[in-house]
Amino acid sequence: METTKTLLAYGIYLPVTIALTIYVSKTLFKNSLIYMTDIFKGREEIAKATNKLFETGFYLLNIGFALKIMEMSLYNNSYQVMIEELSSKIGGFSIYLGIMLFINLYLFFRGKRKASQPQVEERIVFRG
Repeated sequence: METTKTLLAYGIYLPVTIALTIYVSKTLFKNSLIYMTDIFKGREEIAKATNKLFETGFYLLNIGFALKIMEMSLYNNSYQVMIEELSSKIGGFSIYLGIMLFINLYLFFRGKRKASQPQVEERIVFRG
């Protein structure tokens, strides 16, 4: 195993996965603010705060997962193996990011649907 190829692979992997995470997050949460505002019936302050919390959680989950799967075993001293390992890691991470994106979209649409349903007020009647 050559250490320089492993370090080069990490030097490529980390910026790519972090850049992908930032791009997906910025796109998702810039556009999801509209849904949050609708869910919270126009109350922008709570919509923005909730959206920011979702965004922070998205970063933590995705960057944490990228770091968790980062380990590469480059036992063969070739750039071909390094590129194949990188494509496997980055491809797998991209699929994971896509799944996370759709899960978040599902949650936004579900929240929007629940918010548009009429609210039933419950009354508790005490009889003595």
